[in-house]
Amino acid sequence: MNFISNFFKKKDSHLNKKIKIIAPISGKIIPIEKVPDIVFAQKVVGDGVAIKPTSKYIVSPIDGKLGTIFKTLHAFSIESIEGVQIFVHFGIDTVKLKGKGFKAYAKEGQIVKKGDIILKVNLKLLKKTAKSLITPIIISNVEKIKIIEKKEGMIIAGKSVIMYVHKK
Repeated sequence: MNFISNFFKKKDSHLNKKIKIIAPISGKIIPIEKVPDIVFAQKVVGDGVAIKPTSKYIVSPIDGKLGTIFKTLHAFSIESIEGVQIFVHFGIDTVKLKGKGFKAYAKEGQIVKKGDIILKVNLKLLKKTAKSLITPIIISNVEKIKIIEKKEGMIIAGKSVIMYVHKK
């Protein structure tokens, strides 16, 4: 009887665990549906939020392992220790800049903690050259997610929660 009750306690606590996703960049949260790119706005690549940035550093939104850091340095993927896959994409059509205005501080495959610097952006330059600075933060493996609680308002990179994720 003790084994069974412990088993269900463990199972329940796992199911109810909220995974905290923090802001990878400071700014204002906007709904993903308002991103000026149909791929993000219609949630083709996943669900999440977007941030209208006010800072130049992009930090890790979770403890995890970096996946791809695009050669153009405008985007990266990361997977949390719980298996949540996140895609951070700075701006819209920034791939066309071929890395101009971006600097990497981390490498693919690196283990990072929440708040570790991944990229630095030249906001002044990118405001002039990018279609938009709006930065989508996407949960890319939504099929494994039960609930995404999205936050609103002004946020600080490395500190503010932008989403809570509940796995299935």
